[in-house]
Amino acid sequence: MPKVKPHRTSPSLDMTPMVDLAFLLVTFFMLTTKFAPEETVVVDTPSSVSELKLPESNVITLTIDKKKNRVFFGVDDTKTKIQALQNVAAKYGVSFTAAQAKEFGNLPNFGLPINQLGSYLNVDKEARKELNAQQPGIPMDSLNNQLIDWVLEARKANQAIFKKPTYIAIKGDGNADVPTVQAVIKLLQERDINRFNLITDLENKPVAAAK
Repeated sequence: MPKVKPHRTSPSLDMTPMVDLAFLLVTFFMLTTKFAPEETVVVDTPSSVSELKLPESNVITLTIDKKKNRVFFGVDDTKTKIQALQNVAAKYGVSFTAAQAKEFGNLPNFGLPINQLGSYLNVDKEARKELNAQQPGIPMDSLNNQLIDWVLEARKANQAIFKKPTYIAIKGDGNADVPTVQAVIKLLQERDINRFNLITDLENKPVAAAK
């Protein structure tokens, strides 16, 4: 008797759950992703083989550019920024409105004397981009050392709000003026701040030759 061949059907795969999952993941990332704010000044950090990572929070960043050797100040937390602004403003007899303080909390960093900061905060973001190249940097000379005041007040504010120590990072351009970097380090050390990070780009470690 001839063999009866069973009818074979092609297997089918329902992709509907997979598509739903993909859309759910896309929606999740769109709602939770935080875009990094545009930096006021862009620097090309030198490379090194160090694998130590900078802490993700409670960080004060001092940025030094290569063109004019300007120093910019930044803090990662909004509350710490606003509290530091109020403290430094009170020391120099300057006041800021609530709207200005809110705008300041959104700045990644800045490089202006305290008396010029208010007018900078009053303009919109697009106008600020044009003004960024004209920022002179934060004063750090012996007669008007606003930079160390920002560092000290930000550390104090961060400790009061979060009860945690503050990390300090120096982010200098690879072609920045060495004396400027040394001057920033000296200012910190004069206030007994001897622990800080130097931000670099990670490069591959040299491979040892086989014996």
